[in-house]
Order: sequence, then C-alpha cells, then structure tokens
Amino acid sequence: MERASGYDTSKDFRSPFQIDRDRVLHTPAFRRLQSKTQVFWSGEYDFYRTRLTHSLEVAQIGKSICHWLSHSSDLMEEDFFIDEDLVEAICLSHDLGHPPFGHAGERSLNHFMADYGGFEGNAQTLRLLTERIFSQSRKGMDPSRAFLDGVLKYKSLWSELRTTTGEFPKNHFLYDSQEGHLNWAMGENDFPAELVPGKVRDGFKSIECQIMDWADDTAYSLNDLADSVKAGFLTVDRVERWAGKNGHAIEGGAPLGDLLQAIRGQRIEPFIGKKIGKYIQSARLITAVNILSGTSHRYSMELVIDEEVRAESELFKSLAYEVVFLSPQLKQLEHKGSYMLRKLWEVMEKRYVLGETIDGQDFSFLPDADAAEIAEAETVEKKARLVCDFLAGMTDGYAARTFRRLFEPGFGSIGDLVG
Repeated sequence: MERASGYDTSKDFRSPFQIDRDRVLHTPAFRRLQSKTQVFWSGEYDFYRTRLTHSLEVAQIGKSICHWLSHSSDLMEEDFFIDEDLVEAICLSHDLGHPPFGHAGERSLNHFMADYGGFEGNAQTLRLLTERIFSQSRKGMDPSRAFLDGVLKYKSLWSELRTTTGEFPKNHFLYDSQEGHLNWAMGENDFPAELVPGKVRDGFKSIECQIMDWADDTAYSLNDLADSVKAGFLTVDRVERWAGKNGHAIEGGAPLGDLLQAIRGQRIEPFIGKKIGKYIQSARLITAVNILSGTSHRYSMELVIDEEVRAESELFKSLAYEVVFLSPQLKQLEHKGSYMLRKLWEVMEKRYVLGETIDGQDFSFLPDADAAEIAEAETVEKKARLVCDFLAGMTDGYAARTFRRLFEPGFGSIGDLVG
C-alpha cells in the first residue's frame, strides 16, 4: 500500500487503512474536537453534539453505508468491496481542521489570512494529516494515498479560484502550498479542461469521499436537527411558521409533517434514528467513466442517492439553517467567537508575523517551541500560516481563556502557568 513516505506497512498486523484510522484516533487534534462547536458552543450542555461526537456519528453512518452497499449492490462481490476501515478513517478525519467557534471561526480565520493564502477547514485537515498532526516530528501522519484522496472534498487551489473569480475565495479550496499533496493523491494525473476549478472540479470525488460526504450530510441534516429541537430552537410554532412562509406541506406523511408529529410526541430521537436508516438505504452504486476509472476502483463507481431523500435532506438543512443558525441567539455567540479570534489574531500577527513590538515591548504569547518555529520560517506567509495553525488548533474553551488572560484585567494569574 503506497504512502507518501514510501514506508512499507506489510509487516504490520493491521491493514494499511486500519493504521490510518488508528493514527487519527490517537492524536491530540482528534481529541480536541470534543471541545469544538458543532451547532451550539461546546460545554453549553453535556448532551449537545460537538465536532467529536459528530465525527463519530459520521463514521458510524459511513460504515453502515458500506455494509448496505455490500448487501445491496451488484457491483460488490466477496473479493471486491469498499473498505469500511478506510471509510471510517476518512469520516473520523473530515472535520479535524475545523477551528474553534464553528463556521464563524472558519470564516474569521479566512478573512484574517486573506493576504497570506486564506484558511479553509478541509485544507487545514489536509495540512494536519500531511504536515502537522504529530507534534514531535511536524511531518504529518504519513497517510495512504486512498485515505488522503478520500479526505479531499475540494480539489481547487486558493490561487486558482482567486484567478477565476477575481475575488478572495470564501471557502472550498486548498492552500497553494498543498498542490504537491493534491497531485500525489491524484496519481500525478492532470485534471481535464472540463473539470474547471470550483464546484465542477469539487464534484470529482473518490467513492470513499462520496460516502463520507453523504454520511456527513445525513448527520448534519438529521442529528443536528435533534439538538435544535432539544435546545428549544425548533418548536412546533417555528416549524409551522417557516413551512407556511416557504410553502412547504405539513400534513402527515410530508417530511415536515412527520417532524412536527415527532416534536409533539416528544419522540425526536426515534424519528431521527428511523430517518438515518432510510438515508443509508437510499444509496446505490452505478459505474463511472472518467480519467481515473480505468486505473483506480476508487473512481470507477459513483454513489447515487434517491432524489426524494436528497430533497428531504436539503429541506431539513434549510430549516435548521434559517431557523436555528440565523437566529439572533446563535449569531450573537458567533459574533463573540469571531471577536475573540480577531483580537487574538491581531496581537499574534503584529508580534510574530510582522515582527513589530507591542507598546514598545517584545511580549511572549506563544509556547517556546511554536515561537521558535515561527521565527525560523523564511517568509511572512509561512509565519502567518503557523500562527493560524495555533489559533485553528484551539478549542472553544482554550480560545476563550486565552482571550480573557490577554484582555481581561481581572482574569488569570501567574499560577495558571504552573504545570
């Protein structure tokens, strides 16, 4: 099994994809997901989902899709199947690069990094896997090609999108410095002219990446819905008003009608569980023909989702986005998270990227190892990227505590640094 380093895994008792999964599971980056926002701020209440529990649920759904396809698809045979360990590793890793404070944090870091190559959660995941995930070596986890390819939801470079649109890309890109990793994952094959940068090229995914994507959509549109109901954001009145405003049916048998019945009967978890099973079994495989289908089974199949189920998933996502994510309560918290990140970025950029003094003094804000690595970086872009790595790696709580230590006079003491 080919890895970036050429390391031979044949003598290990585990399969190459089990090695990928295990290396992800035993990293601080994965454990930090337990304190990063999924929908509601981590730590708000114990039962709300975090990035960690979301990733675990995506992995379970992804493996179940593999089982379903093995059972239902004529394209699967006893000696030809989609490796569930590979899919599990990809699903567990898909949110590794997300920063504190959810998508608001991601948008903020991209704004701060506009002059230094941008920030994107999926690109940051790739950076962790290939360059940063083992803190001692700073060389990444030496992923297999199939695993790395499965993580790559987006395959356009930041500079390509900027050239195409004439604007700083908002999301869905890789860092320019990751072109080599992209080329390696693609077997050094160039994209054909019709796969232009952006959404068209992003649709070119391995079968394992497609499964992860649908598992993520399933978890996002259903499990996050359950949290929103339990938090009191999705009530009968709010769902009915939203449905009326947008012309959606609410009678029994319609998706929103069934949801309303589950809310009234306080049976949201059984409702969600049944829907997850339905979404899994809505998947089927068809053959695909493209530039890699003749050389890699990863690109010889396409995952097709029943149109009715896909439409229902989009309906639930729209409901959650418009009623929950755009609510003043969540937007106020997003503003607070963005504000804290902005203040941290401003002081870190001035001190470590631009090399300027603060109030005429050289304050030390970062651990010695991080500060030394930034000092050794040759360009301001590389320095900025390392500062961004530090901020993106923070949990919600760590970012908030660091903000308070730096900017609230009454918070923190020298005793916080002991141990």
